[in-house]
This record gives sequence, structure tokens and C-alpha cells, in this order.
Amino acid sequence: MRQGHFDEDHDIFRDSARRFYRNEIGPHSEEWRARGQVDREAYRKAGEQGLLCMFVDPAYGGAGVTDFRYDQILIEENHRYGDPGFFQHLHSRLVAPYIAVLGTEEQKQRFLPPCVRGETILGIAMTETGAGSDLAGMRCRAEDRGDHFLLNGQKTYISNGIIGDVFVVAARTNPSVPRQIGLFVVERGMEGFSRGRRLKKMGLESQDTAELFFENVRVPKANVLGDPARGFYYLMQFLAEERLLGACTYVANCQIAFDITLDFIRERRMFGQTVADFQVNRFKMADMRMQIDVAQVFVDKCVLKHNDGQLTADMAARAKLFTSEVEGYVMDECVQLHGGAGYMDEYPISRMYRNARISRIYAGTSEVMREIIARSIGLDPRRKSGSGTAS
Repeated sequence: MRQGHFDEDHDIFRDSARRFYRNEIGPHSEEWRARGQVDREAYRKAGEQGLLCMFVDPAYGGAGVTDFRYDQILIEENHRYGDPGFFQHLHSRLVAPYIAVLGTEEQKQRFLPPCVRGETILGIAMTETGAGSDLAGMRCRAEDRGDHFLLNGQKTYISNGIIGDVFVVAARTNPSVPRQIGLFVVERGMEGFSRGRRLKKMGLESQDTAELFFENVRVPKANVLGDPARGFYYLMQFLAEERLLGACTYVANCQIAFDITLDFIRERRMFGQTVADFQVNRFKMADMRMQIDVAQVFVDKCVLKHNDGQLTADMAARAKLFTSEVEGYVMDECVQLHGGAGYMDEYPISRMYRNARISRIYAGTSEVMREIIARSIGLDPRRKSGSGTAS
């Protein structure tokens, strides 16, 4: 199903990445889950292997590899052999691009090299209690004070909230204009910046998620990314890649769940035969195989589109919606096929089932994705007249 998507160089890279995750990440997974966060050393080791922020220009320590397929490989290998709570993709391909694309030369020189080395861990702070997908409802404020902005407010559900060193924080810069948002680089140790408790979650236990608080934080103008009035549009610009990252993750999880379930039902015996011998179970596996293949082909196509600069927001929304919904279906079926074992934490499928529930919520809920797709085909309630065509 993936002929032509990867070439020999990608295969060589995958072998190397697999060894890294097997040796340096996977063995620590249980410890990190119990602790509630990944060890900072994991980022440093990934940096030493050249696996962080690979797209970054060599002038700032990166490899200059912009081919998204390499990042897709990292996602697939980390989720199979590493730890899903090691949010390397958030650090490398979700947050770092804001600095690389919007940053000044001075900002790139200051922030990117330690991010490539894994010495600085990145996070992004958009979500608030009353503003998730609806960024216009944001309450966090940044007031222009001449040589700095004064930042006040709080964020919640922030990944890498505890171990993160540098956060791209979205805040409103004009109270009377809902979509006038700025992006501000807040660094560990800034006066007035604090972290709340580590939030307990349904799944992804090793991924530290926390609240962030900003009380009269003086953010120098040198830490403002781009135009402080155009942050909303910057966020929209980068959301397509974020949703593609999600889609790659969800379909990878589907394939892993399918594989471990296939092995399980071939070994598990009931009434003198294996679980796989029952027609109803064979048909369940056949249905999952079909849906995973369809999802994988679509995601791979989106990756190639992204490489060519042609991935649109609505196409990314379709990929995110479809793969997250398929992931939920696959995880539920795989737990069922495991029987009572699927409910036990010692079996990977139990943890994967819990982890998968967030996929239909973060990076835009399934409902928001449907709204984006509907508008892309001309079904926009804000337009009183006119018609659209499917794209």
C-alpha cells in the first residue's frame, strides 16, 4: 500500500531511528508513566542523534531536511518502540517552526541551536479553560508598554508544561478586537511566570500536561514573534501541519493495535480453537484492515502534498478527522478482541485505548474538523447566498 512513498534512504533512516527508540526510549516507558513525565535526558539523546528539528537550517545547527516523511518515520517508530508520551513531534515540528519561520535572525540564533541539541524543550500555550478551538475567546492579555509587553493570564492543558523551557504563548493584544493576537516567547525563569499542578489524565500518563500562569510577566520586544497583531493568522497558518502530525500518529497507532491484536487472537484459544478461527472475528479484522489501509494511503498522500507546499487546511482537517475516528474504532474493536485481557493495564492495548481518546479532541475536535470541511465545500452558514463546489 505504501509503494513509492518511501525510498531506500528513508528505510535506512528508519532502521537507525528504530534502534534509538528501542534502546533509549522504550526501556524507560514504565518509569516515565509512573513519574508522570519523560526524562529531559531523552531530548538531549535525541538531539545527539540528530532527530530533533531536522528541518532547521544548518546555520542554526539543524540538518536542513525538510522532507516530512522523515518526521513521519519518527512518529511511527516512537509509537511502536518508544513512548507515546515522548512528544518529540510537538517540540520539533509543531513549536520550532514558529521560531524558524516567524523569528528574527537574532531569535533564530538564540533559540534554535539549543532546541536542535535537545537542551531547550519547547511547548506552545494556546488553550484556556474557555478558549480551545475558539481562539477568539482567549482572555490572556499582552499590553504594549513600550520596550516590552506585560503578559497576564493563564493557560491550561499545556503539553510539556512541566519540563518545557520555552513556550510560544498566544495572547490578545487589543481587548476590543477578538482576533488581534500576538505570539510571545516566554522563557523558564521569567519573573511572574509559574506552573501549576501536573494534570492527571485518562491516558498519555508520561506526557506532562500542566497549567501555566502569567502574572505581570515582562516580555521584551526581542521575544515577540512576527507582528503582534497577526498572531491569529500565524496560528491558522501552522495548524495544517499540526493536524497532519496528528493524522500520522493516529494511523500509526491503528497499525500497531492491529498487529498486536492479530498476534493475540492467533494464540488465544476458546472452545478448542483460536479466537481468530471464529468468522465474526475474522470479519472484524478484515474491516479494520480495510479502514487502516484507506487511512494510510490518504495520510501518505497528504504528506507528499505537504512536501510540495500544497496541503490545504481543509485537506489536513479531513485527514485529522478520518484518522482519529478510525483510531477510536480500531482501539475499541481491538480491546473487545482481547476480551478481559484488554481491560488490564499490563496489556498494551489497554493503554493505547485510553491514549486514543484525546485524538478526537486536541488539535481541533472532530466537530470543528467537520465544520472546516463543510465550509470548504461551500456550506458556510455565514454566507447568505452563493454555492460552492467540492474540492
